[in-house]
Amino acid sequence: MEEDPNLLVGRETSDDAGVYRLSDELALVQTIDFITPVVNDPYDFGRIAAANALSDVYAMGGRPLTAMNVVCFPIRKMDKDILREILRGGLEKIHEAGAVLLGGHSVEDPEIKYGLSVTGVVHPDRVLPNNRVEDGDSLVLTKPIGTGVLATAIKAGLVSEAAERQATETMATLNRYAAEIMLKYPVHACTDITGFGLLGHTLEMAVASGYTIRLFVEEVPLLPEVLDSVQMGLLPGGSFSNRNYCAHQILQVTPVDPMLMDILADAQTSGGLLISLPEDCAVDLAAELKSRGVTGAAVVGRAMGRSRGVIELA
Repeated sequence: MEEDPNLLVGRETSDDAGVYRLSDELALVQTIDFITPVVNDPYDFGRIAAANALSDVYAMGGRPLTAMNVVCFPIRKMDKDILREILRGGLEKIHEAGAVLLGGHSVEDPEIKYGLSVTGVVHPDRVLPNNRVEDGDSLVLTKPIGTGVLATAIKAGLVSEAAERQATETMATLNRYAAEIMLKYPVHACTDITGFGLLGHTLEMAVASGYTIRLFVEEVPLLPEVLDSVQMGLLPGGSFSNRNYCAHQILQVTPVDPMLMDILADAQTSGGLLISLPEDCAVDLAAELKSRGVTGAAVVGRAMGRSRGVIELA
């Protein structure tokens, strides 16, 4: 474990990014994330991978300043135009975030991978780690889930064009807009929903904070055709791993359909923010998010009291 009085957020709570204080008024937020393709179009993949990496800064309450490309590409075997399109999509999102691309690093690799190293800033007193949930808080989710399932279905050509486009645009949407609205409210804790799925990241928040969190299963927004895809068995391997990882700390208050459990554990790419704030503010936040174009926003849970970190499903 690193020990430094200016290290405000490190590895201990499995948070989204590291935070290092430079002064009483300024702290750096630093993160790196890269992924393999989740859609077939290289430009869309670039947008999604960049949005996914930038999200970690927003989840900490920060603002991205600079980014560096991280690229793995089979340059001798694949058309360079594919790489150009990936980088074009990524650059578009970097600029949309108000950040600047400084450069990056590339490696020849048989499997395509792309992402960003991102540096942002935040006031040291306004950092939003995942371990400050308070008793009675409600949890607001800002995007529908199911992107892991749909990415598998997209690669198999088993979803409609409309469902594919909605999943793509959901993943490519920056969490910037939700974060800017969130910061107007008395938020206690925040994380974003990515590889560990809604169950895994909620459990991280519960364990880090020392609370039981009850998820309102029927309130969790799902992307179109996710249930149909699960019924066809189109589940990524990460869903099984996430479900097994969380199993010992999940209590079903009411029985949950096994297919819905798979979706709750579905590994997400560039998922939404999960925001913990006082119950009387959560409905207002969700309503404002929807009115400002974050249409998937919903109140999906509540902190139910001190524990070692448990998820209740109701």
